Amino acid sequence: MDEEAAGPQPLAEQFEAHRAHLRAVAHRMLGSAEEADDAVQEAWLRLQRHGSTDVANLGGWLTTVVGRVCLDVLRRRRARREEPLDLHAPNLEGGPEPEHEAELADSVGLALLVVLDTLTPPERLAFVLHDLFAVPFDEVAAVLDRSPAAARQLASRARRRVQGVPAGAADPTDARRRQEVVQAFLAAARGGDFAGLLAVLDPDVVLRADAAVPDLGGLQRLSGDQAIARAFLGKARATRAALLDGAPGAVFLLGGRLRGALEFVVSGGRITAVDVVFDPLVLDALDVVLLED
Repeated sequence: MDEEAAGPQPLAEQFEAHRAHLRAVAHRMLGSAEEADDAVQEAWLRLQRHGSTDVANLGGWLTTVVGRVCLDVLRRRRARREEPLDLHAPNLEGGPEPEHEAELADSVGLALLVVLDTLTPPERLAFVLHDLFAVPFDEVAAVLDRSPAAARQLASRARRRVQGVPAGAADPTDARRRQEVVQAFLAAARGGDFAGLLAVLDPDVVLRADAAVPDLGGLQRLSGDQAIARAFLGKARATRAALLDGAPGAVFLLGGRLRGALEFVVSGGRITAVDVVFDPLVLDALDVVLLED
C-alpha cells in the first residue's frame, strides 16, 4: 500500500476544505473582501505554526481563530473611527474582487452591513457567528473569552438593533419572515405533517441541546432534516410560540413557569439550527414574549 496515500490528509488540504466558510465569516464580520482575505491568511499561518494533530474540531478551531482576528481588526478600526472602504465604495478599478462584494450585498444586504458597522465588536461577532452561521453560544463565548450567557446577551442586543434594518435587507434579519418559518415548523410538528417539517428544515439542519437536556433523558445532538423531522413529528403540542430575546422561538411552560425553550436559526427561509435550552440560568436570562395563549 502507498504509505503517503494511507497517511493523514496534508495540512493545506485540511485548511482548503474550510476556506470558503472562513472567508464568508470574515467577510460578514468585516464588510471588506481584502480584510477578509487577510484574516483567512492569518488563520492559515497560525494553523501552520500550531498544526492539526491535537485539534479535535478543525473547523471550529479555525472559526475561533478567524473570529478573534476579526475582533482585533474591528477594535482597531473602532479606535481609529475607520470604515472599510469597500463597504460604501464599489471597486471601480476592475480588480478581482467586485463579484465577491456583489455576493456579500446579495446574501447579507448593504443595509445590514451598515447597521453591523454601528455595533460594538463583541456584539457584531456574537450576532454574525450565531445568527448568520449557527455557531453555538458556547463556541461564540470561547472566541470572546466570556461566558455563554454573556455571549447570548451580546447577540440579543445586536439582534434588536439589526431588526430595525429596512425592508430589502437579508432574510436572517427579517423578523416577520423568520417568525412565519418557525410557526410553520411548530404547526407541522403538532399536526404530524412530515412533509411540512421537511419544507422548512434545511437539509443540513442541526439540533443542539444544552447539558441539562441529556440529564432529563433527551438527546444532545441530531443532524439532518429527516432525523429532526422524525424527532418532532406529532410533538411540540406543549410548546407555545414566543420571541426569545427578540428572535422567534418556542417555550415549554409548566404551572406558568418557564421550563424549557427552543431557539431557531433561520437562513434563506429555512431552519438551519435548533437549540434546545433547559438550563435554568440561561432560561432566567431570556427575555420572553409569548405569541400564543
